Amino acid sequence: MTPGALQGVRVLDLSRVLAGPWCTQTLADLGAEVIKVERPRGPTHPGGDDTRGWGPPFLKDDAGHDTAEAAYFLGANRNKRSVTIDISRPEGQALIRRMAARCDVLVENYKVGDMARYGLDSAALLKACPRLVYCSITGFGQTGPYRERAGYDYAIQGAGGLMSVTGERDDLAGGGPQKVGVAVADLFTGMYATVAILAALRHRDATGEGQAVDMALLDTQVAMLANLGANYLVTRQAPRRAGNAHQNIVPYQVFEVADGHMILAVGNDSQFAKFCAVAGCPELARDERFARNAERVRHRETLVPLLAQRMRQRSRGQWLAALEAVGVPCGPINDLADVFADPQVRERGMTVTMQHPLNPALELVASPIKLSATPVSVRRPPPLLGQHTEEVLREFDLSAQEIGHLRERGVIG
Repeated sequence: MTPGALQGVRVLDLSRVLAGPWCTQTLADLGAEVIKVERPRGPTHPGGDDTRGWGPPFLKDDAGHDTAEAAYFLGANRNKRSVTIDISRPEGQALIRRMAARCDVLVENYKVGDMARYGLDSAALLKACPRLVYCSITGFGQTGPYRERAGYDYAIQGAGGLMSVTGERDDLAGGGPQKVGVAVADLFTGMYATVAILAALRHRDATGEGQAVDMALLDTQVAMLANLGANYLVTRQAPRRAGNAHQNIVPYQVFEVADGHMILAVGNDSQFAKFCAVAGCPELARDERFARNAERVRHRETLVPLLAQRMRQRSRGQWLAALEAVGVPCGPINDLADVFADPQVRERGMTVTMQHPLNPALELVASPIKLSATPVSVRRPPPLLGQHTEEVLREFDLSAQEIGHLRERGVIG
């Protein structure tokens, strides 16, 4: 197997749920060694990352029976090894410090102050391990009046403005705020955290100096408002929900067609003229109200009904064939069965099959990163809880006696 771009980078992953695990899975796909630290099973706690139990659906074994491994967990934790350590115990804290001294990166998403109580905060570990890149992921960051609040993707989508621009218009049926169908604040934060860690590693390799990375879901949510955030700062007028339409481009939305719905995404005036020619209404492209995008946006309420009437006259297949032939952006609205059957998705290798201990043919979504010299790789299936505890601790030079003592004390699982 070709060595990954991050081969030789060791990551101590104390994160759970989605933002942190998404970050560390990306690092792992790129070749880093990721050691996932999870809570041991206890009398009142099943142990492990919370998402192990976030089902159904659960992974089925080769006999077709549900296991205890939720699909949610499987989707964010491949290429990792699982170690169970109780970091609330002094012996567990000492073990984390021992491991951090031989790692390049530590990622955690505990609430602000929790790690300091354990003596595992960035200030303490960077003092002991000055080359370490220490990444904290929280809802609101390490500073500010909200820093001690728990942060959840759904609440962040609301507080960060995304739900104010997502959903149908208030004056139409079904209008009102909507969250996005996947946890985008978590996912974007995980990706921004990955970028930040790589930048910090670049700096560390050049200077020998590690650093703290402070990632917040709210910060990320505000940043990812992108053009809509810029629209507000330029005008001081808060944009509103536009349903499936675009705030700045017309026509750029979902249209009903004879046999369902499709997306028309006209990005410039030339494309609009081509669309009008295909639709049999070339006069609209010459109309001064519609010839330029800025005017189309201003006259949206007049233009869109005219286009909607045209769109309903043909099937999705007819529209897609005709518009693609002249280079007008458009597309179907697929469900996930359509997506994973799509020849382009299949050609791009967007699923991966691996041998899981409970199922020899586990299929998951693959990484989208394509590198010519150092391709991503799938080396390990998502781990069982504590599957690699003894293996990993031996690599950190713990003796069999030490491991046995920690297990007897309930510090490790």
